[in-house]
Amino acid sequence: MLSKVYTAGVDGIDGYIVTVECDISDGLSRFDVVGLPDASVKEARERIRAAVCNAGFEFSEDTVVINMAPASRRKEGTSYDLAMLLGVLRSSQQISTDSAFDKRLFIGELSLSGSLRPVRGVLSMCIAAKEAGFCEIYVPKGNAPEASVVEGIDVYAVDSICELVEHLCGKNTLSVTKFDRDALMASALDTSLDFADVKGQHSARRAVEIAAAGSHHILLVGSPGVGKSMIAKRLGSILPPLNFEESLETTRIYSVSGMLEEGRSLIVNRPFRSPHHTASTASLAGGGKVPMPGEISLSHNGVLFLDELPEFNKAVTEVLRQPLEDSVITISRASGRYTYPCSFMLCAAMNPCKCGYYGHPERKCTCKETDIRAYLSKLSGPLLDRIDIQLEVPPLSYSELSDKKQGESSAVIRERVIAARKFASERFGEEKIRANSQMTPAHIRRFCHMTDDADKMMRSAFESLNMSARGHDRILRVSRTIADLEQSELIRSEHIAEAIQLRSLDRKYWSKMK
Repeated sequence: MLSKVYTAGVDGIDGYIVTVECDISDGLSRFDVVGLPDASVKEARERIRAAVCNAGFEFSEDTVVINMAPASRRKEGTSYDLAMLLGVLRSSQQISTDSAFDKRLFIGELSLSGSLRPVRGVLSMCIAAKEAGFCEIYVPKGNAPEASVVEGIDVYAVDSICELVEHLCGKNTLSVTKFDRDALMASALDTSLDFADVKGQHSARRAVEIAAAGSHHILLVGSPGVGKSMIAKRLGSILPPLNFEESLETTRIYSVSGMLEEGRSLIVNRPFRSPHHTASTASLAGGGKVPMPGEISLSHNGVLFLDELPEFNKAVTEVLRQPLEDSVITISRASGRYTYPCSFMLCAAMNPCKCGYYGHPERKCTCKETDIRAYLSKLSGPLLDRIDIQLEVPPLSYSELSDKKQGESSAVIRERVIAARKFASERFGEEKIRANSQMTPAHIRRFCHMTDDADKMMRSAFESLNMSARGHDRILRVSRTIADLEQSELIRSEHIAEAIQLRSLDRKYWSKMK
């Protein structure tokens, strides 16, 4: 007898519908799975056989053939187990279902006892199910909060195949899992790190505030112990909260990566990723035999912090160049092309030289000129050109360090950042731009209006500093953000001057390479 059961798979971060066709016919005892399954899908045969028997059902000794359509797409993972098992039970006529069965979708990994284990990528699968017109989706209990985020489809949490079969046969009723969006989004605030703990460093605090207001990339250069990492780690505390759409995008990436905590529905705080400098190209960009998102995609809508930037392999840091511009990364493999979103803020920190004291007002640098040049040359010009704000963080004096007065809190700074972003969003209107850093050259011509004095200063700086076209546009984007913090529609000369000052480190450090 032939039966059909619907499930879903994941391709990149997008879900797609899979039809599980099961046929049981007379013949030798055999269980075949076709439709381009990988090893983990083929292993489902043994899980299904044990789960069927341990749940009190009979496993057919005839020829069982399962086809997974579309057969042109490779099936990977264990999320198809439940649908395959139901196909076997329907084809062997051990369960009877109503006509609404074709509007139901089943996802889950089987244990040998017949209970269900959570799988990755359920959020993307549930979105695909809703778009395909399914009314109900059945998922493991650990995945139910995640799936319930999607509106317009009933989500049922299943603990074992026995209770699922009783529900399908009308002997028992599973309850629909509900999602309280407002309560969850209102809880999105991480107060563990606060700028009030930072002593002095007023210029660095100002630069980080500007970076947060416009989602600009920032590089902090300074000697060891001046507070670069401390400031960077507090960047997330002044960023605006995620809206629902951003939260959904970020959660999909973590769900597909298998990094969403069991029982968690949404990621409500902006990600802060800080990979070690020994990270490989694949771990940063994504990849593997079965391509998975890397650190830059896991930082989507959040912050990617690279401490000791020159210590990273140069091939690794050069991977950042295209994602910093395009906000997406495409990984090509023999099995296909996978595109992951990666709209993130890059925050990097580094010493000015190997010993860390080049340019220090009191301590002497022990590096040779060639060593300094080699250290700085690990960062290419094209990569530096993509970093909007480049700031030197000076050492603290004893009076600053011993000052008992607490600095401005993250909550106060965050209010200014939110106000600046709101001011910008009202200007953008229907444009699909979330921050000034995402403006294209066309947007810059439309939204970056300068006073005459500002235009003269910009022209003078462009000619005297030998700016590239990209550097020119980035100065204007940062100037636009500084103006937004003051709620000014026009970019004035003081805004241009501050933006130029925030990109002046190349004249002190990287000029040594010329």
